[in-house]
Amino acid sequence: MPRIDEFLRVRGLSPSATKSLVYEILTPAQREHLEKHRDLDFAYRLQGRNRFRCSAYHQRLGLDGVFHVIPENIPALADTGLPMNIKEFTELGQGMVMVAGPRGSGKSTTQAVLIDLINTNQRRHIITVEDPIEFIHRNKSSLINQREVGTHTGSFAGALRQALRADPDIILVGEMRDLETVSMAVTAAETGHLVLGTLHTSSAVQTIDRIIDVFPGTQKQQIRMMVSESLKGIVCQQLIKSIRMAKMEVAVEILAGIPAISNLIREGKTFQIPSIIQMSAHLGMRTMDDSLLALLREHRISYDDAIIRASDKKKFVRYAPV
Repeated sequence: MPRIDEFLRVRGLSPSATKSLVYEILTPAQREHLEKHRDLDFAYRLQGRNRFRCSAYHQRLGLDGVFHVIPENIPALADTGLPMNIKEFTELGQGMVMVAGPRGSGKSTTQAVLIDLINTNQRRHIITVEDPIEFIHRNKSSLINQREVGTHTGSFAGALRQALRADPDIILVGEMRDLETVSMAVTAAETGHLVLGTLHTSSAVQTIDRIIDVFPGTQKQQIRMMVSESLKGIVCQQLIKSIRMAKMEVAVEILAGIPAISNLIREGKTFQIPSIIQMSAHLGMRTMDDSLLALLREHRISYDDAIIRASDKKKFVRYAPV
């Protein structure tokens, strides 16, 4: 992931030259946004080469940027390191499936893989709302409309509102970042749509709590009821440097919306959810600690990388290097 500041150190470019290079690939509207808000997320395609997810922002030394390569082809599920059973989420008729994790954990790739599975195997109408559009989906068995916030719509919430009038079967929400967007997504999931959303959370419990906590106190009990009925699954992931080869390993927590999970959400006892996940391995569920332990036992990640991400660190002590 090349950074403008690293390029500066190597090439000795001045801040004005760096600004010129970044501004060269921006549209007038994007330049105006960057100047007004001091940062900008956007996608850029280098003619005949790759697409990039880009982030430009001002910092002490001037303009800075991060450029992340977006693969031309959406990977097959079997090539991602993700559990194969998450394919079951693509076969749901309605409800909400969340993909969670910190920035740079591969959430967009996971969403793209799920959408591509649907696009390949089912005749559905899919609308995506992204900021920016990353993976390009071409119609296969499904009809896909991709909308970009700032280019094709003013906001996630506004696009969701419009999407409900367009009779989609599936709505992908690139980021559920405010009360109105979350509210619209939950409503869409309740009214017969399959909603795929993302949150920057580090566990299934934190994902559920974040959805509920965004609402005012007077609405929390109602939203617990709605989420308990509409939540069908959570895929929470982290990318960790492999010690075996030059690649990243993916650690994944999987939650399925079984009745026991729904009851705990309804009763406000989400702190008990990890125990249910652990006891439901036969249903394809797993905790993040179990995923980390499996990668550690297989000598795919280091002890230091595992322990720093673990919730129950006592489980990992026996694997500490002597």
